[in-house]
Amino acid sequence: MTEPTTPETPIPGSTVAADTGSLPPGRVMRVAPLDLRQHKFKTVFRGFDRTEVVALLTEAADDYEHALREIDRLRQDVSRMEGSLAEHREREATLRNTLTTAQKLADDLKDAAQSEAKLIVREAQGRGDLLLQKAQVRLEQIERDISELKLRRRDVEGSLEASIQALYRALEFIKDQDHQPEGEVHIHRPRAADGTHN
Repeated sequence: MTEPTTPETPIPGSTVAADTGSLPPGRVMRVAPLDLRQHKFKTVFRGFDRTEVVALLTEAADDYEHALREIDRLRQDVSRMEGSLAEHREREATLRNTLTTAQKLADDLKDAAQSEAKLIVREAQGRGDLLLQKAQVRLEQIERDISELKLRRRDVEGSLEASIQALYRALEFIKDQDHQPEGEVHIHRPRAADGTHN
């Protein structure tokens, strides 16, 4: 009988598989599916049935080859996923940087708006104070004008009153003249402002 072979013990006459890149790093495949299909066992007395051995080895080679293909496919999937993950991480970093920049821009705009609002309030207060001062000056001027008009009105009223009194006395004098005998002539003299007769 032949000695049983293990993965650590290469089968005599076997070749190392060409697709060692499908195995985990640091591990070298010692038996390839082709080795299982092409290996020739020595014929010994009372050995195993050759047909069964070949059938089993063929089936094992098929399963082994399928497993290697599946491993290769899974490795490709992992590689794609790692690439996708790296891309997502890059997008995440870009998005984080964008959000940070947007937050900084929003803070800057807020600070600028607050500064501008304070400036507008100060300017409005300054204009309000100036308008208040002008209004106060105008009010004082109007009050002076009113006082002056009152004085003028009193002067006009006094002048009108004096004129009315003078006209009244003249009218009284004319009435007295109408009652005097003919031939007498009196000269009308206006009375003084204090109401005394001359």
